[in-house]
Amino acid sequence: MAATEPLFRVDGIGVRFGGLVALDEVSLSVAPGEVHGVIGPNGAGKTTLFNVCCGFVRPDTGSLAWHGEPVHNLAPHRLARMGIARTLQGVGLFRGLTVLENVMVGADRHHRAGFFSALLALRRSDADERALRTRSGAVLAELGVETYADRLPGSLPYPVQKRVALARALVAGPEMLLLDEPASGLGADDMAELGERIRSLRDRTAVVLVEHHMDLVMSVCDTITVLDFGRVVAAGTPDQVRDDPAVIDAYLGEEAR
Repeated sequence: MAATEPLFRVDGIGVRFGGLVALDEVSLSVAPGEVHGVIGPNGAGKTTLFNVCCGFVRPDTGSLAWHGEPVHNLAPHRLARMGIARTLQGVGLFRGLTVLENVMVGADRHHRAGFFSALLALRRSDADERALRTRSGAVLAELGVETYADRLPGSLPYPVQKRVALARALVAGPEMLLLDEPASGLGADDMAELGERIRSLRDRTAVVLVEHHMDLVMSVCDTITVLDFGRVVAAGTPDQVRDDPAVIDAYLGEEAR
């Protein structure tokens, strides 16, 4: 990809939990339209780094920047307004809401009246709610799950729930999408479809992908950062990372060659 101003950047991030060093001087940058993978063995610090990017964990050292501007006291409830969306491990859907209503929650930042106001019968604009439903239905259709719009998430197969969770993130129209192990629990066919979907997102959003399935990571990512024991041991293109001796020692194993 051509050099460009980073959309999102973390510099020198350090996180300690008591005497445990979870992250040590970790840095990465994400360019607009880039798919950036974060990999490493169990305990490498991937989830902690993801939680720093989401605002769930406040780093002890280092800094974050969005569009080149410092971000202080990042918190999960600020992400949507900034233009960042996320999916977490599992699905995290509201069991008491329909599929369509779950996705409408993700689109709420685009509408003045707000979805929760509609749930409480405090509607300021019927037209606003119709637009919310239309936008959400369009994303469900894009992901091929529009027929489940009126169903409750708990009644659906797990791969369908994963698509609904992705729809809820995409409906916000984010500039950056954070995906935490999106392929967990998926079979080969669903994982292949997920890979195609992630690749297709490049023209509308950057993606940060934390994932264990190496075939998926290597096939969709433009750049990969490799963590081991809380430190960056390698960063580069999939080909560069695949052949890096430090990565082979830390994670991939000789069979990766």
